[in-house]
Amino acid sequence: MPPAPRLIRRSLTAETIGGLACLDAVSWPAAGGRAFRACFATGTAATGFDPVSRDGAATLTELRDVSGGLLVAGFQADSSATLALPLIGGITALRSDEAETALFTGLNAAILIRCHETAETLAGWLIWHQRQHGLQGAVIVDRLPAYGLARALQPLIRNLGLQIVILDCPVPLGQPGQGPGADTYLAPDAPGKDRLPPPSPDPWRAPLGAMLIYGIVKWRVLARARAVLNLDISDLLAPVAEAAAGAAPVFDRALAAPQGVLLLTGWRVYPWRVRAGADAAFGDHICKPFDAAATQVRWCAAPEVAGLEATWRQSRISYTRPDAADSFPFYRCMAIRHPGHASAVLAPKASLIEDAGLLALADQLGHKPIRAPKSVAAGTRDAANRTAIVTTMKNEGPFILEWLAYHRVIGVDDFLIYSNDCTDGTDMMLELLQQKGLVQHRDNPFRSMDLKPQHAALQAAESEALISDAAWVVCMDVDEFISVKTGDGTLAALYAALPGANMISMTWRLFGNADVETYQDRFITGQFTRCAPELTRKPHHAWGFKTLFRRSGIFRKLGVHRPKGLKPDLWDRIHWFNGSGKRMPVEMLRNSWRSTLTTYGYDLVSLNHYAVRSADSFLVKRDRGRVNHVDRDQGMNYWFRMNFNADQDLSIRRMIPALQAEFDRLLADPDIRAAHDHVVACHRKRIAELRADPVQSAFYAELVSDRMQRLCRMQGHFGSNVFTAGPEVIPDEVAMRDHPPDFFFTVRPGADSTEAANEEAQA
Repeated sequence: MPPAPRLIRRSLTAETIGGLACLDAVSWPAAGGRAFRACFATGTAATGFDPVSRDGAATLTELRDVSGGLLVAGFQADSSATLALPLIGGITALRSDEAETALFTGLNAAILIRCHETAETLAGWLIWHQRQHGLQGAVIVDRLPAYGLARALQPLIRNLGLQIVILDCPVPLGQPGQGPGADTYLAPDAPGKDRLPPPSPDPWRAPLGAMLIYGIVKWRVLARARAVLNLDISDLLAPVAEAAAGAAPVFDRALAAPQGVLLLTGWRVYPWRVRAGADAAFGDHICKPFDAAATQVRWCAAPEVAGLEATWRQSRISYTRPDAADSFPFYRCMAIRHPGHASAVLAPKASLIEDAGLLALADQLGHKPIRAPKSVAAGTRDAANRTAIVTTMKNEGPFILEWLAYHRVIGVDDFLIYSNDCTDGTDMMLELLQQKGLVQHRDNPFRSMDLKPQHAALQAAESEALISDAAWVVCMDVDEFISVKTGDGTLAALYAALPGANMISMTWRLFGNADVETYQDRFITGQFTRCAPELTRKPHHAWGFKTLFRRSGIFRKLGVHRPKGLKPDLWDRIHWFNGSGKRMPVEMLRNSWRSTLTTYGYDLVSLNHYAVRSADSFLVKRDRGRVNHVDRDQGMNYWFRMNFNADQDLSIRRMIPALQAEFDRLLADPDIRAAHDHVVACHRKRIAELRADPVQSAFYAELVSDRMQRLCRMQGHFGSNVFTAGPEVIPDEVAMRDHPPDFFFTVRPGADSTEAANEEAQA
């Protein structure tokens, strides 16, 4: 029979024995004397111990290098609690503590590592697991012993009848900044790049905390427990009712598991908001990210069934393989794990949705959380599928008419065009086209809005009736052409092929200059047929997409590649298909802007991206700058990344007869003809001026060189670092040779051309 429940405080201390740092030593009666188990931190591994038995010394029965200088040693000795440690330098006395496994014999216990949680939070954890799962005791490893946890916790759990042992955190080895891992704390659950800073240097993130503390606790107090639950204090087991029908409490399930180990799988959960001035509570956590799966792993084990020699670790028990299909769920309450941080810091608000199970759990906890707001989706706006394009332009005059005529032919109804700082007559031509009822032209308000031109235009477009009244909207550029592959090549055919869609992503197909050097006033779609292969994973720009989307109120605003600002509670109303008519996965719904190996597709629609056009026109493109990444030069690296000439695609040519007819119809208007001729003349004049400049002339010569022509058919052979560094890192021996299809070349990050040449020579 276990002793009467009580709260006990113990301290773990480290000491140096014969040059070895002993982190813990514990012993218990065994046949013929005592068994000892000690943990050491040493850089000399096993060399400190003498394998030869000597009179008076303990017998070494086990020695394991757990992780890079962390040792677990077992000994057999006489009945004394002092261990005669057999070291090469001589016998050294090591005092051990008596194991207290009787405290938890036959009990359902938990092992908890307390980082910063308050006594109130810990008491709430203990109460929940006692009531739901039959918890009878816990060992709490306290990493902040100065807080006075035992004194604060005792009145909160006085009537629970729980057996509690608080183990004060071991003394750090060395001073702050010197101990193992002291300055390397990174909260493992902090999202993405927003890692949260530590409250102080943290020795428990050293291998000691990860590798040995669970074993220390096992042999000191938990070896004879009925079952042991391993969770963090921020983790809350789901109610028994949420598991499979007829499920037992977690301790019973662990005892019944074939190897005595039950897998626990955890979901990160968040509050929508915590009340001002209040600490986050378990009951505040009512939201899950709709686009995330269970990612946390812990365990519950019956020690004697699993085997005491099996090593306990944070996320697993060695030599056991619990059934993943029979796991038990838990919730990682992120605002408790990272106190003082708003939910928007811990997770994107656009991903958080209320969960019915979490709401029920909050009710069981007697907590009233702040609820997430409810969104209302708009109905279908236009049964006729009226489609609008929003775009920005600067010095694109010669290319406007073909682009406009083509998209009118395939079924675009409205064009909202923002221009700024034009010197080639683009803005005047757009004004004329507006007067003719063909487009709506606006001055780009980016300066007054302190935004980049493209972002300012999209924000301004939100208030335009043309956009509000459209059924479908797409944000795209004048060098992009929607190529519909199904039916008669029109948007009507595309919509008919995807009747349930409200988003359609159109993956870029990068079209190069096809070695065309001089500008000609001819159709872009007819001149440039060389392009990237469909399977083009690098550079990452190659698989960017633009998105046709219905204006249905699911998103809050326009975006460059897709609508943005998802209202998360409406996520399940998104019906998003790729260019081959396959559904986009849930993890891409919130903010993805490029296709992947599993989501690219060109069977129904693609977006032909003529990013460079002729070498002449590229000089002008570079000269006028960019509308989004305004601080980035469109130089040789851009040409190399976007000028793909390895493959050929002629599919858009079937639309050229209809395009030509519409183009000719527009040009029959003498005003439009005059405006077009003017912008073409300005384009040619600017090309001549740039070609006459020595710097631009040298740049042009490199663009059209044999070397660059070859490289722009070879991009599929290069790794990501090559595109980051630029074509100059590619040695001539690579650039000027023919290679088999499986040839691959890359460089180390930051490599220059000399280093790359040396790497190739060594290869």
